Amino acid sequence: MSDSTPRSTSRHGSRLGPPPAPDRRSFLRYSGALGTAAALSGTLAACSAGPESTNETGDGGQGGDSTLTAVIGYGNDGSWDPTQTASAFAMAGNEHIYEGLLGADPISREPYAALATEVPNDLKATTWTFSLRPGAKWHDGKPVTADDVVFVFDRILDPKTQTLAKGFFESWLKEVRKTGATSVELILKFPFPDGAARLSLAKIMPKHVFGEPGAWDEATKGKTVGSGPYRMTAHHPKSNTTFEAFADYNGPRKAAFKKMNWLTIVDAAPRVAKISGAGADAEISDNIPYANIGQLKKGGLTVEGGAGMNNLFLLFNTAHKPFDDVRVRQALHYAIDREKMIEAALRGHGRASTSFLNESNPSYRPAKKVYGYDLAKARKLLKEAGAGTFGVNLMAVNVSWIVDCLPTIKDGWEKLGVEVTLDPQETTAVFTKLDQKKDFQIVAAASNPNQFGLDADLIMRYNYGPRNIWMGYARWAGNSTAKRLFTDMDRATREPEASRKRAMIQDYIDTVAEQAVLYPVVHNELMTAWDPKKISGVQPQPYPGINLLRAKWA
Repeated sequence: MSDSTPRSTSRHGSRLGPPPAPDRRSFLRYSGALGTAAALSGTLAACSAGPESTNETGDGGQGGDSTLTAVIGYGNDGSWDPTQTASAFAMAGNEHIYEGLLGADPISREPYAALATEVPNDLKATTWTFSLRPGAKWHDGKPVTADDVVFVFDRILDPKTQTLAKGFFESWLKEVRKTGATSVELILKFPFPDGAARLSLAKIMPKHVFGEPGAWDEATKGKTVGSGPYRMTAHHPKSNTTFEAFADYNGPRKAAFKKMNWLTIVDAAPRVAKISGAGADAEISDNIPYANIGQLKKGGLTVEGGAGMNNLFLLFNTAHKPFDDVRVRQALHYAIDREKMIEAALRGHGRASTSFLNESNPSYRPAKKVYGYDLAKARKLLKEAGAGTFGVNLMAVNVSWIVDCLPTIKDGWEKLGVEVTLDPQETTAVFTKLDQKKDFQIVAAASNPNQFGLDADLIMRYNYGPRNIWMGYARWAGNSTAKRLFTDMDRATREPEASRKRAMIQDYIDTVAEQAVLYPVVHNELMTAWDPKKISGVQPQPYPGINLLRAKWA
């Protein structure tokens, strides 16, 4: 997670509801993780022995056999299984290792032909046909086939296997059929043009590797075999992960760097030190603290970012009184001085949430209930709820920018007469407790669904749904209002007319805002810094991680 700037913490996955879901450990989180170093076979080398080199750097822009060194402000020790992970580090790495039938531009999210030869001409059709790129090979040299495509989608759509990816596909994708040795067709339940961009989330994986017993566990630990421009050469959890250009790659995003070394440095000071000064050991870093932007720019680095969905959210345990009462949840939101938080903790690089969606999202409009700072309204709501005197243990991830925001929350709640204990912990510890269904009151953490996409349906289903991990944490999925919400979500997904669909989504987001079970407090910017004298073509992302598929030596 990070430093005094955005780090992000997103968690997804666990054993909730029917069908059996994978343990939380099988999903990836943004920052540090549960993972322990494991000896991995195949494409991994020297995994458990510790890093052979974490200081290998480029050659000042000479290219050749030099290594590009990147610094990632999130942990690399979570799941690398593309069907499960929500880890910033692993998702960014997988973008360079694997391909979907279609890829998606990291900024605009426009789909492009990746492992498939073209984007379907009619995205409103209910059958999409794809031919695989001739000559496409796996990193072990074997050819990519239609069987591999069907293998991955069968896993995602299997009702007995709960994956994170399932939530992005099962509502609209009926099945995937093999039509030839290198051709498939996707059968949709109804027209769903937004699904094209989502195909980038279904990374195609080799059946002959991951179809073996225990292989999915190995994928979780870091085993990778893809068809993309880079192959993983070594993986040292909590230290670094290395990549090398795949010589047989014949797709649209060719590797520009012979080798890459990605360091995981969660703490801010050493991360900034790694990229700054005359002796900088890295060419690029994500998750730049706001306090260091000026310093890095003066040192000749380019520092850019984007405002997206990245947010601090509050998650309430609705089975724990008095948080079962919506008025109490609303009161605690009204008592937070968001503008003070943005000024003091985010140094102006944020906006108060006025909807579940951030303001730049194409489907955004202000929710009917916007939580401006209003202590009088908060006191009135608590009185109406008969909440009386109560204390709050605010369990939070120890992401630095989240921790920086906690004093503002504490100050507002204490002005209501609520006794507040701030309880920041390692991200892994927080979500292990949630996975184990241990009691809690309120959790403060960070999330950014934009790492999966921009469409509102995807974002909302990532956070809300009858079998959703977050709703399991909140103990809210069985609530009558929740059931109506989920029905409204399904109706919006199936709506074919774009403007009507957008209106339906905005309507149910009003319900989400009013209920405030899991709801953002502020949205903030994520910053990336790089040396323009050494690399060019960088596209800074408004979500964690980096994408170097269009970057090159300067």
